[in-house]
Amino acid sequence: MAVIAVDRARELEVFSAVAASGSFSAAGRGLSLTPSAVSRTIDRIEARLGARLLLRTTRALTLTAEGQAYLAAARRILADLDEAERAIADQGAPRGRIRVSAAVSHGRVCIVPLLGEFARRHPQILVDINLSDERADVAAGQADVAIRAGPLADSPLMARRLSENGRSVVASPDYLARHGTPQTPEDLLGHNCLNFNFRRAEPIWPFRRNGTDYALAVRGNIEANSGETLLQLALDGVGVARLGDFGLGEAISQGRLVRLLEAFNPGDREVFHAVFVGGPHMPARTRVFVDYLAERFAPTAKAPR
Repeated sequence: MAVIAVDRARELEVFSAVAASGSFSAAGRGLSLTPSAVSRTIDRIEARLGARLLLRTTRALTLTAEGQAYLAAARRILADLDEAERAIADQGAPRGRIRVSAAVSHGRVCIVPLLGEFARRHPQILVDINLSDERADVAAGQADVAIRAGPLADSPLMARRLSENGRSVVASPDYLARHGTPQTPEDLLGHNCLNFNFRRAEPIWPFRRNGTDYALAVRGNIEANSGETLLQLALDGVGVARLGDFGLGEAISQGRLVRLLEAFNPGDREVFHAVFVGGPHMPARTRVFVDYLAERFAPTAKAPR
């Protein structure tokens, strides 16, 4: 039975090559077969089926209706066979390049430190990481896995929840010595508040007073597309910023930044997901990478403050 299965697969391959090239000679060159061997294979298929698949003339080969149906089935079967072989091979040892996209600040602090252990576990996977605050289009093939913060738009992509993170209003001691320390959110109206310039971001910071949430429109003279940039500006004493807690720990512990207005912090959380193309044809390297991130983030699902 094994020999017959192999022969059938080869016959499907030969027939597909003939249909694609329109020539016994061209198909034979691509498969390292003689034209006569290709012709005998087609004759054998037609004899077994009892149907004409190709109309042969001196100028061209044309598929019959039965040939069209057989070609569709042949291509589907060959594709399934290739996918099955790749899946089995990947289960043995995931391999290949995986392109990962993450925001600069979160990627540097939370993703890059995890890559060394992943590389030791999976030495045959090449991790190609791109840190940028511009969103890569996973559906369009710009990345295999993207780490996204905040609400996810409706899409056919799969998402795996990794962690969540709070946000804090911060400034440097130097800035506060020069401009004073705000005691209420409204005091920020007299301060230089540094903001993101993303189209999806607005210069509105949320606060909570006496159990009621509200938003305050703040202003400043610098906007940036990167949390890393705003963090550096805050460290340099340029102004006040509202940033993710994941990137503040070292600066806070060293006294280089001070948290402000904590009594008014609304406690909003920003959720991080790994976004990727799922489904039965997802490469094993993508699966093991997403599983690894979920494993490493699991013990600290809430970023420490």
